[in-house]
Amino acid sequence: MDRHIPFESLHNFRDLGGYRTADGLRVRPGRLFRSDSLGKLSPGTEDWDRFLSLGVRTVVDLRHPWEADRWGRVPADASFTYHNLSIEHRPYDQAAQTPDVDPGPYLAERYLEVAEDGTKEIRAALELVAETDEPLVFHCASGKDRTGQLAALVLGLLGVPEPTITEDFSLTELATRALLADWRARNAGRTPDWPGFGRAPERAMRLYLEAFRARYGSPEAYVSQALGLNAQALSETLRAKLLEPLPTAWPALTYRRATPSDAATLVRLRDTAALWQIARGIVQWQPGEKDEAHFLEVMRDGEVWLAYAGDHLVGGWELWWTDPAAWGPRPPDAGYVHRLMTTPHTAPPGTGRRLLARAESRIAATGRPYARLDCLSANPRLRTYYESAGYTVVGEQRAKDGGTGSPYAVTLLEKRLG
Repeated sequence: MDRHIPFESLHNFRDLGGYRTADGLRVRPGRLFRSDSLGKLSPGTEDWDRFLSLGVRTVVDLRHPWEADRWGRVPADASFTYHNLSIEHRPYDQAAQTPDVDPGPYLAERYLEVAEDGTKEIRAALELVAETDEPLVFHCASGKDRTGQLAALVLGLLGVPEPTITEDFSLTELATRALLADWRARNAGRTPDWPGFGRAPERAMRLYLEAFRARYGSPEAYVSQALGLNAQALSETLRAKLLEPLPTAWPALTYRRATPSDAATLVRLRDTAALWQIARGIVQWQPGEKDEAHFLEVMRDGEVWLAYAGDHLVGGWELWWTDPAAWGPRPPDAGYVHRLMTTPHTAPPGTGRRLLARAESRIAATGRPYARLDCLSANPRLRTYYESAGYTVVGEQRAKDGGTGSPYAVTLLEKRLG
């Protein structure tokens, strides 16, 4: 489910594998990683053993040399080579920015500066990625800005669509709290002046990609004109080494009812799905809207289910037995499906439909003849999805109070269970 590989000391270590290209291939899992500072690793720890177990053979440190000297570099080991390539030539202090600074335009401008100034180092980093046939990790301090730029360039050259590149950038939002805690620990408990510190709003990457495209035309044109490389040859090499066909067989899905110990996992599953939506301009969920208490309450009054493909979590959903906020008072003749979630890029094809069918079978097993759900009236794509699954629009609630303090309109859909 989670692209973040769990470490105690690292908060933003992620596998870029699984992202799909426009021509139907995907990035090979376990080949290209991005991270926050590997200087936080220490030999003889579980984190160090976990890192070595990934088989990394090349480490690319995108920080300034003074950052590596002050905060430490990855410990030396015979299993990998280390390269320090500082792609940022105009340092700036994000923590010291004033609250009126808008993170989106501000970060996009800084990223464009790096693209202009760091051509020598960016070229060297791309050559390292293209040369190696074994796992490589690149990182900066938080694994967000410089790391996000290099990830965007590599993914662009591989043919990954821009919404996915933007989504990948925004996944740092799942690590923001931990990154802030690290900063406070290094700075005597102070809080950064800038509310945007440690944040990765999709708007920053979207604006950067728009400015990058306006200036250079495309990733290939940038590689050719600014970096002086053969863009076609580089792209072909990267694609040959880092892409693979989509799997043709997937493990069968299994299901289990969630328990209170799953609450944190459910929050993360929902927030990950929310970031996927935001990167594609779908205004529906926001990260942080549902906390562990929400899922614990649903477990108490209804049911929450999780779905797995093999050992990997691929989705989940909530099942309510009443829903007065959307449907008003009703007899006990239906189950109400909420928060149907699948893991972006890693769930088997058709997982959402299978989860919905499983929820319907659970409702039918209780003797209730109807499955009901609602979706934002402003999301016609989702309405069409449910209609294709056999649901019929039966009304609209123009002012549903979902607990956010801002009522919103939803379309009501119902399915008779056979």
